[in-house]
Amino acid sequence: MSEKDSTEAQQNPNLEDCLKLLKGERDEQRLAGLLLVTNFCKAQDHSSLRRVYDAVGPRFLYRLLRTGLGSSLNENRDAYLSLSITVLAAFCRVPDIASSDDMLFNIPLVLEVIPTLSGSSLLQECYEFLYLVSAASENGITRFCESGGIKVLASQMTRFCESGGIKVLASQMTVLQDGSYLMEVSFKLLQLILGRMSLDIIQSNDLSDFPVIVAAIARQFAVLHNSLKFEALHLLNVILTSKDSSQLREALQLLPQESWSHNIRTGIMAVLQNRVAPAERLQALILAESMVSMHGEDWLVSQVNTNDARDPASADMCLLLVLEQSRVEIAVLLNELAYLKYEAPQDTSATSEAIFSKRHNVAVAYSLVEKIIKLISNVEENGGNLLDEGTLTKVILQLNETIAVVLEYLEDAKEHGQKKGDDLLASVRIIGSYLAEAPLACKEKVQDLLGYMLYIEGEDEQRPFYSVCFLLPLLSQITMKIEGCKALASCKGIEAVLDCFNKLVGSNAFLEDNGCIFLACDTILNLLLKKDKVHTMLDESASVRLLKALAYWTDNTDEMSSMMMASSICALVFEYTSEEALLNRPDFNYSTLRSLYVLIARCLTSSEQDTKEDMDLLEIVSSGFSRWAHRYPRIQEAVKN
Repeated sequence: MSEKDSTEAQQNPNLEDCLKLLKGERDEQRLAGLLLVTNFCKAQDHSSLRRVYDAVGPRFLYRLLRTGLGSSLNENRDAYLSLSITVLAAFCRVPDIASSDDMLFNIPLVLEVIPTLSGSSLLQECYEFLYLVSAASENGITRFCESGGIKVLASQMTRFCESGGIKVLASQMTVLQDGSYLMEVSFKLLQLILGRMSLDIIQSNDLSDFPVIVAAIARQFAVLHNSLKFEALHLLNVILTSKDSSQLREALQLLPQESWSHNIRTGIMAVLQNRVAPAERLQALILAESMVSMHGEDWLVSQVNTNDARDPASADMCLLLVLEQSRVEIAVLLNELAYLKYEAPQDTSATSEAIFSKRHNVAVAYSLVEKIIKLISNVEENGGNLLDEGTLTKVILQLNETIAVVLEYLEDAKEHGQKKGDDLLASVRIIGSYLAEAPLACKEKVQDLLGYMLYIEGEDEQRPFYSVCFLLPLLSQITMKIEGCKALASCKGIEAVLDCFNKLVGSNAFLEDNGCIFLACDTILNLLLKKDKVHTMLDESASVRLLKALAYWTDNTDEMSSMMMASSICALVFEYTSEEALLNRPDFNYSTLRSLYVLIARCLTSSEQDTKEDMDLLEIVSSGFSRWAHRYPRIQEAVKN
């Protein structure tokens, strides 16, 4: 015996006796050896566990487990099962044993055991075995798949899932004690599954069971007040923010909301109103954004029932907490983004990664704020039933502060000569969303930055377009007054609106939704009606492009409101020029002019105008026709026909 072996024998006087029994020819000897091992072999003693495992061999362990699972009335069956599960869990603390194909081969049998062990102490050993083998067996799983044996997917948890692991986990998680060690191990198993295989594959195999797991995690997120609460938060985000989660989201919609949605809201509120790390608060916002995307803005103001019936959470608490934290995140993240973009070392991978991460997080906070803006818009439309006046005032004050911070970020970008970036475009979008509801908010700063905002481009844009679309609701409102028209004209915003209109009507995607088109038309119409007071004129080139766009738009629609809007703008543009001047331009032809004549004639002879707006537009067309018809000789023929 070597000096090392002699030392080990002195330290573990029973180990050599156990090894002799484990190497015996009879099963009785091996069983006796295993029973002795469980009394003194410690989990952290990997060297001894390795020697014991080599002595007993995987085949005997497999037979012992099968015997414990047998249907015979063997009076020792439960004892065999208990012994086999205990020693398997102990052996798998040695990584190279856990990663062996022999341990993988036992996964289906252990999963078969779990449903029979409700309330048994053996559950802990079963879960430990599954976790240890799954965490250590990527190469083994791959070899097992390639050998064509028991089907597995190319991840550590594949064998577990395809042997019914998700189904077993779903059934067990509904009965596990809140915050228990078994629940903690269940979370670890889920993290392995989600980290090694796509949610799309999970859904295709276990869609009916996975919503049960989400509901169980949501409960832990609501009721726990330890580190496991944050594990639940992270798991929920991984699941619900996955690009492959669409099927799962649909399945979750079928669950009673009180079983999971309310629990998630309770957990989010607990995180946001307590002293936790900033990263966890951000995770709570990400989860809130997912829930609002699924259930709509009203989810933020639904009543939450707490465990204490005497102190139910107010219906608006979640809304106020989410908005306050979003405001804080936006202020912090935009400040950090500005530093990274304008002061930190450029062209380094660390800076690029940090910018990407912070832009993503800003987008989440922006999305929540925009949804809250939509919520208060609905409140005003519905007569204020969702929020009381006090809450609405708090929300508006918070939104004003948030928009002011975003405007400062854009002001900083302008000073640094930056006008391209998805973060800048998203900033314009949130500003446009709010100013559509509160056009007078931050009035002076908005006017100062209006020309800059209209020419901001996204990363993939060659010319400004979406920035103008986002600001159209504001532009259509402010140009109703002379002051707004002057502000738009002074920053050359008219050209930006005309370019946007041309692109809108030139895309079939936008023709199906006239919302942006009508806002652009309203803005153009307002400017043309006030041209004398604003002292602005469209040049010939701009007039021609506008007329061609109007002809194209109305050639592709039979909607009278669209034709009436187009003809009224056309009538105002015709004030600037004449038939002869238009036909003398190389970029204009009679075919386009004839389309416009037919358009105006249809509107003048139409009897379908039954709204005040249409009647006002008809008045613009008819009064204009009376002033300039003599300069367009061929229009008389179109009107007569």
